[in-house]
Amino acid sequence: MPFGSRKCQGMIRVIRSARTQGEERGVIQRECAAIRAQFRQADNGGRSHNLAKLLYVHMLGYPAHFGQMECVRLIASPRYNEKRVGYLGAMMLLDENQDASLLITNSIKNDLAHSSQYVQSLALCTLACMGSAEMCRDLAPEIDRLLRASSSYIKKKATLCAVHIVRKVPELGELFTPAARALLAEKNHGVLHGAVILITELCERNAQTLVQFREAVPELVHIMRGLVTSGYSPEHTVAGISDPFLQVRILRLLRILGRNNDTASDAMNDLLAQVATNTDSSKTAGSAVLYETVLTVMDIKSESGLRVLAVNILGRFLLNNDRNIRYISMTSLQKIVSTDHNAVQRHRGTIVDCLKDQDASVKRRALELSLALVSAINIRSMMKELLLFLSTCPPELKSHAASGIFNAAERYSPSQRWHIDTILHVLITAGADVRDETVPNLIQLITNASQLHCYTVHKLYRALVADISQQPLVQVACWCIGEYGDSLLQGDCEETEPIQVTEDDILDALETVLQSHMSSPATRGFALTATMKLSTREQGTINLIRKSYHLSIYGSCMDVELQQRAVEYNALFKKYDHMRAAVLEKMPVMDRSSMGQTNGESGGGGVQELEPTKPKQPEMMVAPQPASQVGGGEGGGGHGF
Repeated sequence: MPFGSRKCQGMIRVIRSARTQGEERGVIQRECAAIRAQFRQADNGGRSHNLAKLLYVHMLGYPAHFGQMECVRLIASPRYNEKRVGYLGAMMLLDENQDASLLITNSIKNDLAHSSQYVQSLALCTLACMGSAEMCRDLAPEIDRLLRASSSYIKKKATLCAVHIVRKVPELGELFTPAARALLAEKNHGVLHGAVILITELCERNAQTLVQFREAVPELVHIMRGLVTSGYSPEHTVAGISDPFLQVRILRLLRILGRNNDTASDAMNDLLAQVATNTDSSKTAGSAVLYETVLTVMDIKSESGLRVLAVNILGRFLLNNDRNIRYISMTSLQKIVSTDHNAVQRHRGTIVDCLKDQDASVKRRALELSLALVSAINIRSMMKELLLFLSTCPPELKSHAASGIFNAAERYSPSQRWHIDTILHVLITAGADVRDETVPNLIQLITNASQLHCYTVHKLYRALVADISQQPLVQVACWCIGEYGDSLLQGDCEETEPIQVTEDDILDALETVLQSHMSSPATRGFALTATMKLSTREQGTINLIRKSYHLSIYGSCMDVELQQRAVEYNALFKKYDHMRAAVLEKMPVMDRSSMGQTNGESGGGGVQELEPTKPKQPEMMVAPQPASQVGGGEGGGGHGF
């Protein structure tokens, strides 16, 4: 059979039988060439068939723009079959940015006044699909007229077309306001559905229209109550719910009308309570209606009892087997937890259980909601759950979980010891995933807890000996050993089990950090400074540290900060030994307002900003300088890293 003479079904059959993509392209190219040739003919009886074939080619992703003018010709045809294919082609091949779309404006206007409702329907669908702003302005009066037609079929199509016009040209909304209000008296669900969508669009775009439609709240409540109490209807019932699509649309409109308005909210409170208590949530349709009900209750000025009922509905959603429902439930709870904290707290156990969910999105939402539920009353129990989650959570959630735990511990910690223990637990579990400010914040916390210095340095020493892979933990441990190493050597801390540590053990631990390939330059700076600090804490270590090969090795290090530190410390032992004790004395209590915000992973800024900084003098090794300037900082210049 020659190309072009096949019917559409035959062409589809040939294309589908192609064994390769190249063979398919060849068939389509030959068909398109034949279609072009027939389009150029003055008149032929197969124009609609050719355009139908071209639309199928367009659906496969091949160029079909040469059929645009044929669409215009078929739309103007008096034959319904040709007009139908022409309008379909216009919706697929034309858009408002193409000049050819303006050529069909007059044809659409004529068809909107046609005696056949099916022809009118074609014109309405096309205008609603691809009508430009100019077309909408020209044809808006015709649409307003059809909104008052006697046929429900036409009114439904005209309503959706009016929605498109309002979205394209918002100022035309006033034209449709009277007709939209009248449509609420319709019995046909399709017309009602379109009318509610139209009113929603009008209210969202015009504040004056919103005020006008607040008077229609009793009508909407009456329609909604009829849907809730109606019996089974085969045309509208879905899974035991009468027209859930219309119910959802009405609830969304009520949410807009009741927002920030006491009168409108009072008029719908009883209805919302009735929907919340009478809707079955075992099916997806019922869950959708209940979810919209919850959003409406939370968005309007509803009664406190109704808000508690809405939160309880979301709590039931958390027990649903569908993960999507659990996800949207936690998303909604997170939005309202700040205003209805106590109501959400009742479902804390269920929310914490969701941390064990296999779905990553549900797990993330459960983590965010769990962190929002932490308070001074439940801090201990919630932190146990969160720390347990931190040890098993996916890598992508560790950073977020650690930051949330730090913030909660800082706000609600019952004691300094508990606070320190919690942060150390996080550093041991997920030290590599904590934020940069964790190290200076913890150091500041330890400094202020003077009664816990012995306890803290013992715990940190044990953690350092057990694992040096967690860099923030190692940095804090080195800092504490340098400051409070004398407490570690005493070995008689009352708050933890005694441990016998010698000077050699401490130096060996610091040397392990300095030699480890896992240690960053910032961490080595902490360890080097701690080693120097120990020379003023225990006199027995002076000779060992003085002869330490690290001071000479890092004196030629590629890292500028480490090199400068090693050279300065070498000078303290040789040329400025009389100043060493003053330069390396214990750090004073730190003020958070003067703390730095990074732990020095790049550019060397470990605890540098934790101390009152003073500018360094150039050529420090040429002439003696005051003690406060040799080490780079007052009372603790060894921490200039």
